[in-house]
Amino acid sequence: MKEIILLKDGEIVLKGLNRRSFEDVLKKNIKFALSPLGRFEITSAQSTIYVKPLSENIDLDEACERISRVFGIVAYSRAAVCEEKTLESVLQTAPAYLEKTLKSAKTFKVEAKRSDKRFPYKSPEICRELGGVILEKFPHLMVDVHNPEVTVYVEIRDFGAYIHCDPEKGAGGIPVGTGGRAAILISGGIDSPVAAYMMAKRGIKLTAVHFASPPYTSRRAEEKVVKLLQKVSRYAGRMTMYTVPFTKIQEKIKDDCPEELFTIIMRRLMMEISEKIALDNDCSALITGESLGQVASQTIGALGCTDEATDMVVFRPLIGMDKQEIIDISYKIDTYETSIEPYEDCCTVFTPKHPRTRPVLKYVKEAQEKAGFAPLVDEALQNLKITYISADD
Repeated sequence: MKEIILLKDGEIVLKGLNRRSFEDVLKKNIKFALSPLGRFEITSAQSTIYVKPLSENIDLDEACERISRVFGIVAYSRAAVCEEKTLESVLQTAPAYLEKTLKSAKTFKVEAKRSDKRFPYKSPEICRELGGVILEKFPHLMVDVHNPEVTVYVEIRDFGAYIHCDPEKGAGGIPVGTGGRAAILISGGIDSPVAAYMMAKRGIKLTAVHFASPPYTSRRAEEKVVKLLQKVSRYAGRMTMYTVPFTKIQEKIKDDCPEELFTIIMRRLMMEISEKIALDNDCSALITGESLGQVASQTIGALGCTDEATDMVVFRPLIGMDKQEIIDISYKIDTYETSIEPYEDCCTVFTPKHPRTRPVLKYVKEAQEKAGFAPLVDEALQNLKITYISADD
């Protein structure tokens, strides 16, 4: 029996005259996500995207799993394709295709959608006829139109007739690549991978910037970040990661800056460097995993001092979330266990005992300018390490 995957557009349907361009990007992203599994034909019509496998040995379970992580899809269904677009074919296909599901259920109902108005039977007639056939073949079942265990869906569309059960929930959001480009400041912690995921959900194409300070941070810490980005890339697609050598800068902060300002000055320099990398990659914004009040560098005053170091928009999708909410998302996207691996990042190097929670911008800038970081920033930018990230690496 031939099968197909039916995808329902999400917010794309609200895009008016731009809808076609959003759909084109979505189909391109679906094709990329499925490319390791084989060849598919991907078409769209009537707010539905049709994903048709072009060979019999394609793993449709894996295809559905990959589709579930593509932003822009609100729901998807693995469906049987009726041999003919006739009522007789529908009545024959549905009980056979859903036999296992119907045998284990107690109640059901049938819903029909007749998008092709040339089909000679209306939706209520299709439901009545198919319901009767199912009751005859599975006499243990009862009809429950309000709260059934199984809903049998029949879709009569221009391209054919399809049978499926309840749709699975998609990733939602809008297609990656339709919201512009931004650079995510990525550490090995819990927060920044979640922030990357959340902005990718809003259509942002990501470039990653990671700061490494060997020997204070280990090679394993950098490998941990790569692993985190590979998990994020299952949703966000391929991305480039720039690793910034940050040791000399952090040592100069320790030697030449007031201890209580270590973290603020470090964050400002990270923003300055990230902005330069972002501009070189056609990015229009920076993204961080900061949450208001979570640590001393994330108070309103500290964030204001940090933002002053860049002219770019800074997105902080976690700003109003508590730690448990962030952790819940990290479990959902499978980054939590990697994030808690015991390999510290550069943010823990030279942490002050008493960080300033209400820094005065004037004094922060004076301390930073007095230390003179420009040559070290230029050196760091000349020695970037580039890593290409893909979920299938």
